[in-house]
Amino acid sequence: METVETLIAKLIDEVDYPHATELFKKLSGGKRLRARLILTIAPEAPSAPLLGAIVELIHAASLLHDDVIDEAQLRRGVPSVNATQGSKTAIMLGDILYSKAFSELTAFDPKISRAVAESVTRLSVGEMMDVSMAESFNTDRELYLKMLYLKTATLIEACAYGAAVLAGKDAQAHAIYGKNLGLAFQIVDDILDITADEATLGKPSLNDFSEGKVTLPYIDLYERLGRDEKERLVQSHAQVLEDEEKGWIRSRMDQFHVIEHSYAHARALCDEAVAAIGDDLALRAIIETVIQRSH
Repeated sequence: METVETLIAKLIDEVDYPHATELFKKLSGGKRLRARLILTIAPEAPSAPLLGAIVELIHAASLLHDDVIDEAQLRRGVPSVNATQGSKTAIMLGDILYSKAFSELTAFDPKISRAVAESVTRLSVGEMMDVSMAESFNTDRELYLKMLYLKTATLIEACAYGAAVLAGKDAQAHAIYGKNLGLAFQIVDDILDITADEATLGKPSLNDFSEGKVTLPYIDLYERLGRDEKERLVQSHAQVLEDEEKGWIRSRMDQFHVIEHSYAHARALCDEAVAAIGDDLALRAIIETVIQRSH
């Protein structure tokens, strides 16, 4: 991972614009899940660290644009670029990262570059779907899971596929693993938005729902409520929630074991992922890290 971090810094420096370099250094690197996945699948491939660095630039670019769309003031507990520098700067920084990543991607096997490029197209479609779906209370579970795949899982799927190509492993099996890992990762994220405290989240709890996002636990809850309480939940959608309303939502989720049900869905996806790659203990460990994480 040290090599990945060094390569990320090198790629940013090559842009040759000090202001962009300065802004990028202020971004939190996060868990680097995508780069770690590539290095785990293709530990001996000489170009694996560079592919990891490229994908992390793409992921950072998508988050910069995400924060502008959501008007987010915080990212991983620190002020977002759009909050401190304005939306125009955040968008252009994201564009720089995307452009640099794609220019470096052209040096890779066309199967890898196409997979990553197509995943970014799908990612953008998923973002548009997410914005559109936030306009009303969505009760369509399959539509939500499709959006989740496009917005989050597709890039992780491409990472696993690309790394397998580098390593000469079964690319399709690893793509299944990556897709399911990405879906499970986001479902756990959805759960933590409800169950984790604000200090851990770096943002208010139940923030997704206040922003208009009806994630899997809310769909599960809606299906279990009576008519009057269904209406109450819908009325709370996309509103700043008072503590009383947050308490009511959490109590009903406890009553119907909603969080356990959502975790079971994530666990089933993880089981499918593990079945695809067999006895790879390192990839099994990544799955467990995702499903058991608390922030």
